[in-house]
Amino acid sequence: MEPDRVYGHLSSAWGKNHFEVDGPLREMLRHFAPALSDLRPLGAFAGTELYEIADYVDKTARPRLLTWTVHGERVDDIWLDPSERRVLERLIREFRVNRAPYRGGSWFEHYVAIYLVSDPGLACILTLTNQTAYALHKYGTERQRALVASLIGESDPVRFGATWFTEIQGGSDLGANRVEARTEDGVVRILGDTKYFASNAGLADYALVSARPRGAPAGAKGLGLYLVPKLTRDGRRNYRVRRLKEKSATRSVPTGEVELVDAEAEPVGDPSKGIYYLTENLLVSRLANSFGALGVARKAYLEAYYYVQRRTSFGRRLIDHPLVRRDLLDLEVAIEGSLALALRAVEQFERCHREAPPYSDAYHYARLLTHLAKNLTAEVAAETTRTAMELLGGLGFLEEYPLERLHREALVLPIWEGPSNIQALDLLEVIAKKQAHRSLEQELASAARGATDGADALAVVAERTQDALRRLEAADEASAQFFAKDTLGVLGHGLAATLLVELGRWQGRPRFTEVGRLYATRFVERSEYPLSALEAAMEIYAIDALPPEGS
Repeated sequence: MEPDRVYGHLSSAWGKNHFEVDGPLREMLRHFAPALSDLRPLGAFAGTELYEIADYVDKTARPRLLTWTVHGERVDDIWLDPSERRVLERLIREFRVNRAPYRGGSWFEHYVAIYLVSDPGLACILTLTNQTAYALHKYGTERQRALVASLIGESDPVRFGATWFTEIQGGSDLGANRVEARTEDGVVRILGDTKYFASNAGLADYALVSARPRGAPAGAKGLGLYLVPKLTRDGRRNYRVRRLKEKSATRSVPTGEVELVDAEAEPVGDPSKGIYYLTENLLVSRLANSFGALGVARKAYLEAYYYVQRRTSFGRRLIDHPLVRRDLLDLEVAIEGSLALALRAVEQFERCHREAPPYSDAYHYARLLTHLAKNLTAEVAAETTRTAMELLGGLGFLEEYPLERLHREALVLPIWEGPSNIQALDLLEVIAKKQAHRSLEQELASAARGATDGADALAVVAERTQDALRRLEAADEASAQFFAKDTLGVLGHGLAATLLVELGRWQGRPRFTEVGRLYATRFVERSEYPLSALEAAMEIYAIDALPPEGS
C-alpha cells in the first residue's frame, strides 16, 4: 500500500471526500446557500491529509512555548510542527476559510469550512483569526482595516489573531475583568491581571483584548476593546506568555496565560461601546463553535457508519442488527436537526451582520438562534462521539484510532464560548429585554400554517414551545433561571424539528419530513420511535446514498 494511504488502516472514514459523502449537508445547502462555492476540494483535504495531521499533532507534535533564544533573548514564541503550520496556511490561503465574508462571499462559506475542518484546535486558530478580522473590518480605523488582508491570506506572511477576554476571577463574567487601559503621552497601554485562558498565546500577531479604560464604570458596560500587536513599535515583545495549558484535547491550539504589562495597544472603535463589540465577537465564535461541534459529530458518525458495515457479530454485519440501526438512527436524526438549526442561525446572522449598535430585532433574533444552536450542537457532539465509540466497542477506546481523540475534542465544546448555563442566562436576557422570542413564535407559526406533511410533528412542537414560553413569562427571576436550560433545550429542539419538516417541503424531499417527525418524537415529545422507524432507518442513515445535488 502507498505510504500516504497507511492512515486508512486506522480510520474507516479516511480517504473519503467528507463533503461528497455528506448528503444531508449538501441538500441543506441547496436551500440555505445555493450559490456557495465548490467545497469538494476542501472535503477531499478534510478526509485525507488534514484528518491525519490533526491526529498526528494531538498525539505527537503539540505546539511548544519557546521562552528564550540561544542568545538569551526573551521571545515567548510558539513552535508549531511544520505539518500543522502547512495545514493552517493552506486552509487560509488555498481554501480561503476566512476570506469570504470580507470579499463578497457569505458567512456560510466560512462556517461550513469550519465544519469540514472538524478539528476544534485547528478550527480555534482559524476562528480567533477570523474574529480579529471581523472586529477590525467592521469597527477599525483605516490602518487597522488594512491588517485584515494578512489575516485572511491575501498577503505574505499569513498572520494570526486572538481574542483574550477571560480572566481568572471572572471567567464568563466579563464584567469582573480587571485589566486596565490607560493613555500616557498619546499612547494606550494595557496592564493588570493575566488573561487566563488565552488561545493563540504566543502565536497571535494581533490580539483583541478587553480592558477597562481608566475612570470607566465597573461592570461589563465599562469595558473597551483594544488591539494588542505581538511586537511594539520598536520591535520588542509586547506581551509575555506565562505558560501553556496542559489540556485533555484541542492540543493543536496553544492556550496559555498572557501577561499584559504596559502593553502597547490601540482602541478598536468607540471604547465606550466595547461590550457591544465583545458580544458581537462572541456571536461570531459561538456560531463557529456550533459548526466545529457538528463537524466532530459527523466525523465520529462516519467512523462508526463505515465500520459497522464491515464488522460482523453473531453471524451478521453489525449494521444488520436492529439495535445498531437504532443507534445510527438516533445519531443521524440528532445531527441533521442541529445542523438545520445552525444553518438557520447563520442565515439570520447573514441578514444583520453589518448592523452596529443600537441593533434591530433581526440582530437580537440572530443572538437567540445562536444561543440555541451553540447549546444543542455541543450536546450532539459529546453524545455522538460517545455512542460512536460504543459502536466500535473496545477499539473505540484505544488511543491509536480516531474516535478516542474525537470524543476528547468534543468535551470542550459545551464549555468553549460560554457553557450551557451562560447560554441559558443570555437567552433569558435577550427574551426579557429584547423580546426576541416573538420572532421565534412567528417563525414557528408560519411553518405550521404552511405544513401539510409533518403537521403532526409541528403540533407537538407548538405545544411544547408554548408551554415553555408561558412558564417563562409567569416565572419570577429565580424560577426563570432555575428552568432556563430546560427552556433553552425545548426551544432549540422545537425549531430543529420544524426546520427539518420545512426542508422536506422546500426541497420536495419526503426524507427530511420523516426525519423531522422522528426528531419531534425523540427530542421534543421525548417519546419512543414508531415501529415503522426500523424500516425507515436504513434509508435515513445511509447518508452517502442520497441522490446527488440537482437530482
